[in-house]
Amino acid sequence: MSAAKKILIVDDEEDITILTEKFLQLEKYDTITCSNGYDALNIVKEKHEEIALVLLDIMLPGMSGYDILTEIKSKYPKILVVLFTVKKFFEDIQKGKELGADGYLVKAISGNEIITYVKNILKKKKDN
Repeated sequence: MSAAKKILIVDDEEDITILTEKFLQLEKYDTITCSNGYDALNIVKEKHEEIALVLLDIMLPGMSGYDILTEIKSKYPKILVVLFTVKKFFEDIQKGKELGADGYLVKAISGNEIITYVKNILKKKKDN
């Protein structure tokens, strides 16, 4: 089994998805994208051995990011899930932690900040 290295970006805002994917690909990360929870869960089910990290929006059509987070963590606890959202209230961050999120990124950050965050969380996983 090869080491997990793909990053799944789950966001229904196409501009955010495209920009995030481009930033990550510039750093040679292999990315997959989708815009809803059902597709995200199917991708994780099919490719869970390849996926190292999921950048997950909370507000998605069909099912919330919290529901997707719970499902992924219950079946594939080794996959890192970072909530990637505009919701930045303490209650939102706390709920994410309680459900098992490995991190929380507020979308109003730069491409460099996304890259730095992804590098650090993947390094932390590798070191553990």
